[in-house]
Order: sequence, then structure tokens, then C-alpha cells
Amino acid sequence: MSPDDVSVVLDDDRPPVDTLAVGVSEYGLAGLTAVDYLADQLAMREVGHLRTPGPPYITPFENGTPRHHTRLYVAEAASFAVLVGERFVPPGQAGSLAEAVATAADRLDASNVTMLTGVPIAHGPDDHVPFYIATPEYRAAYLDDTDIRPMGNGFLEGLSGELVARALDGGIPTGVFTTPTHPQAPDAAAAIRLLTALGEAHAIDIDTGPLEAFAANIEAHYQALAERMESAESETQVDDRMYM
Repeated sequence: MSPDDVSVVLDDDRPPVDTLAVGVSEYGLAGLTAVDYLADQLAMREVGHLRTPGPPYITPFENGTPRHHTRLYVAEAASFAVLVGERFVPPGQAGSLAEAVATAADRLDASNVTMLTGVPIAHGPDDHVPFYIATPEYRAAYLDDTDIRPMGNGFLEGLSGELVARALDGGIPTGVFTTPTHPQAPDAAAAIRLLTALGEAHAIDIDTGPLEAFAANIEAHYQALAERMESAESETQVDDRMYM
């Protein structure tokens, strides 16, 4: 095994699934927020993890309890799995991680891989919708009967680019759902758009109500912060004029 390889650790009693959805730590955290929400909302069972070489090394924890940074969960009733990746993927390790994702999908008997990710592009309110980039096999199986729009042009890089490139070379059908993402993380509104696309394409019933409430709280927080900053700037300008 190469020092750069990513190993897959799975429980022996894992059930087969149809779809493996992937979200990792990227700009805006939209994809990661989406799959993490799914794992919690659908009460998914953790069935394994990916063991990655560093750096950077991280071991997340909550309430004093540590966890693996890249975990696999399964919703047995929905024949659905998610990969929750809390560790930023270094560009040089994207290929190795894509190989591990493909291995996990094969061992889970998944028929497709779906990546959820945000994109940092200039956009207006009309662009607050999900888009797809998908191989022909994925598009024919999951997208032809939906209203999800294709992304016009551009390029994929990092993990999403590696996953789609592998699919083009004869790998498992792969699709990427993406949407414009804001820098304030987590962009929960973008995560909701990704979940809406995922649910529509794969006939998964996803209750986004709690996430919508969370998104509203985040928006209110940043709006209040912006108002305080604007007020502080105005007061500073008044003080400056007093000494003119």
C-alpha cells in the first residue's frame, strides 16, 4: 500500500444500498451540512469509515467523545448511504480518496455515487437553485424525469472532478449536485437546495423543516451582524468629522 492510499473500514453486517451520497469539508460546507443532516434526520447507522494519511490530521469530537473524520452511514429502510467527510481534502489526495469512495460504493453494492457540493461563483437570487453535472448513465437513470437544471459550463476539480473522471472511464455512474454557495459557513440554505435535488432524483423523502429553521437563524444572525457593522462604521465617520 502506498503512503498516500486511503483505506476503507466497513462492518461485516453492512446492508447493500442503491445510492452513496458524498459530502466533504469544502467552501461554504453545503455538501457536508447536507449529508450530516441526512445521517441525523434519517437515523442512519454508522457502518464504517475511511482511514486517511495526513497531513492535516484531525479527530473531531463532541461532548468529549471522539469520532472518525470521514464516516459511512446507512439508512437500511431507504437503501441509501452517505459519506460524511469533516476533514478538508488536500488536492494531492483527491485521487486516492476518490479511489476509496469507489471501493466503498462497490462493497456497499451501490449503483451510483452522488456528490453534493457548493460552488463559489458570483450569482443573483435567480441562481439559488440546484444544478447537476452527471455522466450519461447517471443522467438517464436519475435525471431525465426531473426539473433539475444542468450546469452550463466550467470544470470540476478536487474530489468531485476525480469521481466524475473515474466514472467517465467506465466506473460507477456518478452525478454531482451543486449550487452557488456563500462564504458564511455553514450555508444551510445551499444545503437545503442540494437535499431537494437529491430527494427528487432518488425518490428519497427528506424532511428539511429543521434545517430550514436553522438556515433562518443563521441568516438572521448574519443580518444582525451586518447591521451592527454598518452602524459602527457610521458612528466612526461621525467621530472623524468632529476633528475636521
